Amino acid sequence: MGAGVTVAVVGATGAAGQTTLRILEERKFPVRELRCFASERSVGTTVTFHGEPIPVRRVEPAAFRGVEIALCSAGSAQSREFAPMIVAQGAVVVDKSNAFRMDPAVPLVVPEINAHAARQHRGIVASPNCTTIVTVMPLKPLHDAARLRRVVATSYQAVSGAGVNGIEELRRQTLAWAQGEPIVPRFFAHQIAFNLIPAIDRFGDDGYTGEEMKLVHETRKILEVPDLLVAPTTVRVPVFTCHSVAVNAETEAPVTVARARELFAGFPGLRVCDEPAAQRYPMPVTVEGQDDCFVGRIRADLSHPRALSFWVVGDQLRKGAATNAVQIAELLLRS
Repeated sequence: MGAGVTVAVVGATGAAGQTTLRILEERKFPVRELRCFASERSVGTTVTFHGEPIPVRRVEPAAFRGVEIALCSAGSAQSREFAPMIVAQGAVVVDKSNAFRMDPAVPLVVPEINAHAARQHRGIVASPNCTTIVTVMPLKPLHDAARLRRVVATSYQAVSGAGVNGIEELRRQTLAWAQGEPIVPRFFAHQIAFNLIPAIDRFGDDGYTGEEMKLVHETRKILEVPDLLVAPTTVRVPVFTCHSVAVNAETEAPVTVARARELFAGFPGLRVCDEPAAQRYPMPVTVEGQDDCFVGRIRADLSHPRALSFWVVGDQLRKGAATNAVQIAELLLRS
């Protein structure tokens, strides 16, 4: 592809899109030309890339001629409409929405885990849900060492996972509380400031939400274990950035705590922060802005001889979205 490639960022004005632009800069991705796209109301505005203003364009077929890689941070409905059109113009699409993740013909990729899957693409590569990415990072080394049998995962998800509206909702409600004003939910179903909402996405007939079922199905697809038992619970918490997940993992062979620490420490993109006596463990305020996922509170399950419990935190705007997508784009360049 020469000295650089023509890259499109769709959804460039949103939280994930803005982070994508920063990650492209930070990782020195070889961008020869950048084209940015967003919704109709943003057309004509600009975003900044390497200190230069880049105009936001309208999404239309002609605008993607010559684009080689398109990073899409739009919603599922938009991705279903735009991605095939972009592919038809000759680009490979890395899509961050839920539109194609469970399509058998579309690889679902976390580069540290299943980079090989990206080579099987037919024009679209899907990036997993942010919570799934944070969860599977420590699961992969455990699975390779001892084969996973069952996973119980409870997520504590930051408001920025819901986009700029989620960020603004928490900020506005916190200010209202500080000023003694009424707190009125406008975006989330309930007050999010100083509260927990144990429901993300719509409920199914079985009582599980769409967000919870993403964690089930995507984990199975990424790890290539279609019958893996996964019990999920997802909770929205009043944190601006970083998703945290409490995980209990049962394996076929026993894994000691010491061995688990070794496995986690040796896995790319994963860092161990586990010194309980010194009050050192992963927290959103210390993980925010970093690409690695951090794991701690590693301990044996008191109720099962072949299970471990641990706590993992990841910046869902970076590794959970933008960084993972750019890493996929890097895989595409190398292949």
